[in-house]
This record gives sequence, C-alpha cells and structure tokens, in this order.
Amino acid sequence: MSFHPLDEQANLQALLTETYQTALQHINDLPQCPAGCLDSFDHFSTTLSETGLGTEKTLERFQQNILPYLSGSAGSRYWGFVAGGVTPAALAGDWLSATIDQNVMVPGDSIATAVELAVIEQLKALFSLPQDGFDGVLTTGATASNLVCLATARQWGGRKLGYDITREGFSCLDQFQIFATTPHASQIKVQGILGFGQNHWVKVQGLSDANGREGEAMDIEDLENKLNASPAAVKIVISSAATVSTTAFDNFKAIAKVCKDYQAWHHLDGAFGLFARCSPKLAHLATEAELADSITVDCHKWLNVPYDCGVALTRHRQLLEETFTSGAAYLETDTILPSMMNRGIENSRRFRALPVWFTLSAYGKAGIQKIVEQNCDRAIATGRMDYIFAVL
Repeated sequence: MSFHPLDEQANLQALLTETYQTALQHINDLPQCPAGCLDSFDHFSTTLSETGLGTEKTLERFQQNILPYLSGSAGSRYWGFVAGGVTPAALAGDWLSATIDQNVMVPGDSIATAVELAVIEQLKALFSLPQDGFDGVLTTGATASNLVCLATARQWGGRKLGYDITREGFSCLDQFQIFATTPHASQIKVQGILGFGQNHWVKVQGLSDANGREGEAMDIEDLENKLNASPAAVKIVISSAATVSTTAFDNFKAIAKVCKDYQAWHHLDGAFGLFARCSPKLAHLATEAELADSITVDCHKWLNVPYDCGVALTRHRQLLEETFTSGAAYLETDTILPSMMNRGIENSRRFRALPVWFTLSAYGKAGIQKIVEQNCDRAIATGRMDYIFAVL
C-alpha cells in the first residue's frame, strides 16, 4: 500500500492532535532532557521507503528514533550557543506560518509583505533605531544578514569606483580593504562567498583587557592609523556588539566618527548584543549603534523565535535593492509595496515574519526588556557570564 497526502486529509485532525501532544510532551520534558546527545546514531536508517509509511507511522518513528536523540536546546539546561527558547507566542506564529505556507517573494496577493514591513518597523522601535533611517529584510540568520549587508557595502564601494559590481562583476578587489578586530565566523565565511577572501582583511588591534592581554574590543587609535595608512579606495569597518568569546562591545560612536573621517562603510554585527538597546540599564553598551551603515541582528536569539530568523538593516535602501534585484516577467506586480526578494538572497521566502509579529505583539517592548534584563541579572548573580547564553 502506498500513501498520498490526499488520503490523509480525512484523518488530519487526529494527526495534528498527535503531533501537538508530541510537541507538548517534549516541552514538558525539557527540564530533564539531556542538553546534548553523543550517541553514534547507528540505529538511524537512511533507507528510502518505497511505498511510504503514512504520517501516523512516521510520527511514531520520529518519537522512537529521532526525538530522544535531539539536544535540549530549547531548555534552560542548554548553554551551548546563544539559542532562543521559543516563546508560546512565537511557537503559535511559527505553526501558523507553516500551515499557511506563504511565499513572501513579491507582494500583491496577500498581506504577508505588509506584515514583514511592519515587523521591521517594530524591530527598529524595539532597538530605538531611527524609523526613517533604516530599511531591511528578514533573513535566515546572522550569516545571511552579514552577507546581505556586506554585499550592499560591496555595491557601495563599486559605485565609488564607477562600477556596478552586481551586474558587471567583482574585478577591483585590490581597491577594497576590510578592517576588523574580532569578526564573527559568519563574517569570515561571508567574505569568502562574496569574493573578498576569508583571509583578505586587516586586523585592528584590540584594547587591553583587565589582565593586560589583548581583548576583543577595537582599539580606535589603531583603527584610525590603519585606515590612514591604507591605500584602498574603499574601506569597510566591521564592529561587534557582544563578541562570542567575551561579549565585548565596540565603541560605536568613536568608530562612526573615524569612518566618517575616512569615508568608510561601518557594518555592525549586533546579532546578539544589539538587544542591549532594549534595556535602559544596558543600552549604554550599544550607544550610537544607529550611526552604522548596516546592522545585523538575530531574532532567534534573545527575541526567542524559532530558528531560523535574522534581520539585515541598512541606511542605504537603494544600494540594497540594486544588489539583490533580478527581474523577470512573472515577478512583476502593480503594488507600491517592495518585493522583499529584492532585498535579500532568496526568491522564494518563508513567512518568517509571522512568529516575530506574534512575539512582538504578545509581549511588547516591556516584555522583551524583561527577558533580556532577567537573563543578565541571573548571569551576574551566579557569577557565570556564560549564563547569558542560556535559554530563560
């Protein structure tokens, strides 16, 4: 016997009920769930079924052969990465996003694009960024957001040199230099993807830490010296709001001034640390972040929406859309709303704005502020700053 999706429609309610019970049981088990699973997974079959098992039997196999071997990354015992815990509101939004299955590629046939644009406005308000200063797009995470921002910076640099790099190609690498102190691994990866090269960047000295060793925050004097000495016509500076190893924050006000003096693009990787701006107690850590030319932030970190969801923001909407627009007759619309595919990597795009909208609508700025502050207070109280990486 073979199975077809239409054959299961009559039993859909029972299947979804069983799925719901499985999900709820997993959530309830998280306090006892192992943080990680180190088994060899030899039990797991890679054989493709000829006729299919049907959803009911497949769910049983999932319960037996997959679920027990997953990490408890959504629980408070998992401190491996900066992982979100998935709020009830975000979970509801994510389930509905999968159910509705919108493709937020071009506008014109649903409200989905308007929801994403509204979410971007709400995120700017959450981070106290100027409403008229930034435009952007939701991405799959910090890697994609860093790619979107650096590609836009590359287009900006090309325009300075008289090239349209997006359309003519990247043949002027010797005219570009990237400056950073502690770039995230995703940033290095993106440099390779975009043709800069993973090794093609200038190391700016870090400020000394409390032990007299070189730290991860950028030394502004050394940045200025290196920008001044650089023969490159196009300079791109990468700063960090909370580095991975030490959660160091750069001095964004000073970096913005130096970048202005040397006509450099300032990209701020705030995937985790931009959330400091949600709290009056912590906002000083990210003062003047709004002066950056582009910003990366992750919603699947402290906003606690499901993987995957990042945000790329920039002051240069025209350059952003120059970088990612590719036309075709079937993509043309008459609406005044932008096509979000023209702001990022993917054409076909998941409706990932919906769980973000659910979370922001359900908890508001005060609720997100409380999440961030409680997490930091617990880190300070326990003397374990790595607790910040834990899920609440």
